[in-house]
Amino acid sequence: MTQPTSTTCPYCGVGCGVRAEVSSEGARIAGDKSHPANFGRLCVKGSSLAQVLTLEERLLHPRIGGARANWDEALETVARTFSQTIAEHGRDSVAFYVSGQLLTEDYYVANKLMKGFIGSANIDTNSRLCMSSSVAGHKRAFGSDTVPGCYEDLEEADLVVLVGSNLAWCHPILFQRLAAARQKRGGLPLVVNIDPRRTATSEIADLHLSLAPGSDVALFLGLLRELDRVGRRAKGFVGDHTNGVAEALAVARPWTLAKVSAETGLATHDLQKFYDLVIANEKTVTVYSQGVNQSSAGTDKVNAIINTHLLTGRIGKAGCGPFSVTGQPNAMGGREVGGLANMLAAHMDLDDPAHRALVRNFWGAPRLPMQAGLKAVDLFRAIDDGRVKAVWIMATNPVDSLPDADSVRAALKKCPFVVVSDVAEKTDTAALAHVLLPALAWGEKDGTVTNSERRISCQRALRKAPGEARADWDIICDVARRMGFGEAFAYDGAAAIFREHAALSGAQNDGARDFDISACAGLADADYDALAPFQWPWRAGEARSGAPRRFFTDGRFFTADGRARFVATPFRGLAHKAGQGEFVLNTGRVRDQWHTMTRTGRAQQLSQHIAEPFAELNPLDAAMFGVEHAGLVKLSNTRGSVLLRAQITERQRRGSVFAPIHWTDQFASAARVDALVAPVVDAMSGQPESKGTAVRVDPVDPAWFAFALTRETPDHFDCAYWARARISGGWRIELAGLDEVADWDDFARRLFCLDAGQGELTVLCDARTAAYRCVATRGGKVSGALFVAPGPVAVARSWACEQFAQGEVNPLALLAGRPPRACRDPGRKVCVCMNVGANTILDAIAASNLSSADAISAATGAGAGCGSCKPEIERLLGQTRLAAAR
Repeated sequence: MTQPTSTTCPYCGVGCGVRAEVSSEGARIAGDKSHPANFGRLCVKGSSLAQVLTLEERLLHPRIGGARANWDEALETVARTFSQTIAEHGRDSVAFYVSGQLLTEDYYVANKLMKGFIGSANIDTNSRLCMSSSVAGHKRAFGSDTVPGCYEDLEEADLVVLVGSNLAWCHPILFQRLAAARQKRGGLPLVVNIDPRRTATSEIADLHLSLAPGSDVALFLGLLRELDRVGRRAKGFVGDHTNGVAEALAVARPWTLAKVSAETGLATHDLQKFYDLVIANEKTVTVYSQGVNQSSAGTDKVNAIINTHLLTGRIGKAGCGPFSVTGQPNAMGGREVGGLANMLAAHMDLDDPAHRALVRNFWGAPRLPMQAGLKAVDLFRAIDDGRVKAVWIMATNPVDSLPDADSVRAALKKCPFVVVSDVAEKTDTAALAHVLLPALAWGEKDGTVTNSERRISCQRALRKAPGEARADWDIICDVARRMGFGEAFAYDGAAAIFREHAALSGAQNDGARDFDISACAGLADADYDALAPFQWPWRAGEARSGAPRRFFTDGRFFTADGRARFVATPFRGLAHKAGQGEFVLNTGRVRDQWHTMTRTGRAQQLSQHIAEPFAELNPLDAAMFGVEHAGLVKLSNTRGSVLLRAQITERQRRGSVFAPIHWTDQFASAARVDALVAPVVDAMSGQPESKGTAVRVDPVDPAWFAFALTRETPDHFDCAYWARARISGGWRIELAGLDEVADWDDFARRLFCLDAGQGELTVLCDARTAAYRCVATRGGKVSGALFVAPGPVAVARSWACEQFAQGEVNPLALLAGRPPRACRDPGRKVCVCMNVGANTILDAIAASNLSSADAISAATGAGAGCGSCKPEIERLLGQTRLAAAR
């Protein structure tokens, strides 16, 4: 093993520190106990990072038109085509679409090239899809895109209100810090969870509010009214440090309990309980995420929340404040460098002439756009209608992640020139590229990222660059040089870019702007390489401090008059209401996957918890529409359709359906959920309404269902439904078909990638029940197993996967599809770190009368690893209590 390297996790915006040791045998990953974001904790995705350091399916060489090319050919093609397009059609005929997966140094030079030297603001980012409403809300209220607080505030609060945030699955380590604080402080902070759907996060909540989709503004208008009615207005703070309170309260005043109840669908007693909790607890933090941001009224939702904190003066203090938790590892870094189409670098404003002049002079830029560029949804519309003729997509997969995704795919198909920089050779977006550029992945590159509490940390290389892959900043700078801008992009490394970024943040600042890391402007290369995590601002001349840094402690904001602004937020619901027989589609993440699975899809450990795409329905809705649990369901509207596994659960609110965003054409037959999402955006932020699309829900009645295990996976499946996931030693595949199969032996051989005559099939058929099972062996080792039934297949999947991984299992034993009677089926995997299934947990609860997650962990090991499964363990515990009570 090498000496441990300190680096940063590449997943969510918590920004956890990682310690990695690498050897010829692989990597050993652990949490960094010294990192102030996680103090050694890692979630299951972070703990599994060693598994994604594989070179399987990596893009390692440039490609032009699908054929391998050298770097000179590829970069000359990109530079020449962009230059020619600009010369013929103008600067706004080209665009960059970038990502919160980029490092800050990559982001900085991409923004500098497009805005400063090409002279267009047509650079936007997939962060538009997750946090741009927060940016807009912050700027309206504070005059700057400032996150006021720190992670410690969640631990020091007496009440934490979680709004539109499944913290347990989407920001697991922050959730664990909150849970640990409650255990240490005897149940404080109290937790209110506001979400239409009961999630893993609800297990920790003292109160869950299952409000109607899109009704958040109504809820917080009612809260603002109630806070003022009972005298919780901080008169000194409001009078001395804010403007606009009268206008905001005028809009809130009609929102009585009865009116809020009618709009949100919440009982008045639950509303009063929530309002009373906020009234009683001075130290209140409101944490919000995509359930707030991803809305056509997202900016108003953000400001409705902020208004309640301004009215009570609960901001700029320990244990207080509104807190936006970002979804990506460097969405914040992208905001700092001006990666959005309507922003300038260093938190400066594109529409401010003084800011434009400052940046132009600092960069020595020949030109700077005077108005905002195209935001993400509009950018791809412009590609579709021909206004944008050349686009460079970096580290993101818009064919799957943007709303109306089929239209995005169609737009890119007819775009004259598409460049894609990525680490994965096969993505749904890469398939449409004219030029593919191989970028460095996590563990191969050096640079910085900024987490949700404004903490800058380093990602560091753990191994040499594979193949011909290069750092994104290096690729961008090489193209800039070939376009004639060489002097401005003559960096000798990431450290030089970071120094320039830091220097710009302090230029003519003197406290006028929030973002300032000018203390790093003179950082030597060696100091950059050793840079420890720090929270900004860190201004030139200031000593380094490890103490939490909060904004607005002095009541001064970044508006022209230094006062915060209340923003009146008239209520408006979902842009498109669900009609008769329609459901509201709510999209989101699952615990163990990330974005479109280009990284997590390679880790077999991460498919053990949830292995296929699904749709979650309320039991009453399912019964009304004839949808059966574990059957197939089609969600559809005028934009498209998806085919998913049905999950029937009381956690889902009636009239809504939940489906995860992760599955693409690389992993499933028809599960690109964002193809259904309407391209409706918030007028202020441009963020899409990803949680409020109307869809039809229809049951699908296949002729057969199947479950398969294979060493290899075919490129084509002869059936309507399939979903594949990596396991140790191969793949697991769920299948279903609408047509009968004439020859199951032939089907099995093709599924196992066996030619006729290859291997031996051990077959079990039951003509009466139309069941078919077979196990294929080659050279004494199992190469495939197929289980077919007329309904959902009853196979002990976790057990079968483990048997299959061994290779030399008895074919007859595997054919049974379940363990021998002497062995208990462990059940679906709950704790993937310690390999513990649901049945093992339930058995331990029953055998020893266990009454806590800690007791279950001690007995079974479940939850003793990363801890991400603890909310699910609590749910199983709750189910046993309910069963006992009945």
